[in-house]
Amino acid sequence: MNFRENAMAVLHYEPFEKLPVVSFGYWGETVQKWAEEGHITREEADDYCRYGDNGAGDNAIMRRLGFDFNWNSCVAMQTDLFPHFELKTLEERPDGSRVIRDENGLITLVKPGVVSIPAEIGTTLTDREVWERDYLPRLKFSMERIPLDMAEKLRSDEGRELPIGLHCGSLMGRVRDLLGVEQMSYLTVDDPDLLEEIVDTMDTLCYDCVKAMLETGAKFDYAHFWEDICFKNGPLVVPSFFEETVGPHYKRITDLLLSYGVDIVSVDCDGWIDRLVPIWLENGVNTMFPIEVGTWKASIAPWREQYGRALRGVGGMNKTVFARDYKAVDEEVERLRPLIELGGFIPCPDHRIAPDAKFENVQYYCDKLQNLKL
Repeated sequence: MNFRENAMAVLHYEPFEKLPVVSFGYWGETVQKWAEEGHITREEADDYCRYGDNGAGDNAIMRRLGFDFNWNSCVAMQTDLFPHFELKTLEERPDGSRVIRDENGLITLVKPGVVSIPAEIGTTLTDREVWERDYLPRLKFSMERIPLDMAEKLRSDEGRELPIGLHCGSLMGRVRDLLGVEQMSYLTVDDPDLLEEIVDTMDTLCYDCVKAMLETGAKFDYAHFWEDICFKNGPLVVPSFFEETVGPHYKRITDLLLSYGVDIVSVDCDGWIDRLVPIWLENGVNTMFPIEVGTWKASIAPWREQYGRALRGVGGMNKTVFARDYKAVDEEVERLRPLIELGGFIPCPDHRIAPDAKFENVQYYCDKLQNLKL
């Protein structure tokens, strides 16, 4: 069995020969540090920083570490603003920080030397007039959004060694990217009709893109959404709004996917997602990713107890052990063993590997999983 066959067998609770050893990439600072230490080449690090997941640099780094493939092996469509706003510096401050309008129209504060997510301080999408003038025209469907060259290559899955996913876009996370958390929260009360219209517009675009891609005859092993609408204390969106307004859009898309034989559907949402899990499950999303261990100790185990085998998972491996030693890695692998034995679960570092990770520890982890006896 190849990587694709093993991965799909695990997620369908079928017999498999070998547990896939799955990656989800690295911070750019991580691969640059590893290049400075001589573990990878400068060219590999630079290629990863430029092209990201599944590029030549990522594939070379995965081979050196011992990963089989990157879960984000997805074909993406243009499911949001098209064209994007021009990235523009609005203000340069004496301390070196800059106020920027990003490609989504969000106003952010970028501080020198800080590599985490920039602070949101405003949005271009301030009212209905701006929405209709500057955003709606950028959210119209056209076949320009569909990578037809890639679709042609995927019309046959014969001989495919890696699982290939269809990235279906984002049904709420990109709304947050346009508005910012604060403005999105205010709209829930101040103008719920506008918020619902924004969601409906963006989610209909995602549906139209998925439909067009599937109609090309391209074949996919799984589908994938991106959200990132939770933090360490829970959702950034009111769960009842998510259920009533976003849930039906998920159901419409997952029903479409199922009609084309795609029955594994994963969602990438960071943070404490427990209050949204049942909404996803009810609407056809059955695989949680990356299951961040975090301060709240997320795990597939309590979800499996509550929801049964309908719920699958990819992730849930505590990447912080990579900064420690082999003993910590051993303990983490043993913690994962009973979760793997539940079936329907593939461990993967619970987010991109951070700069404090030691290259040899990641190699050791991959070797342990490559030789894991279940």
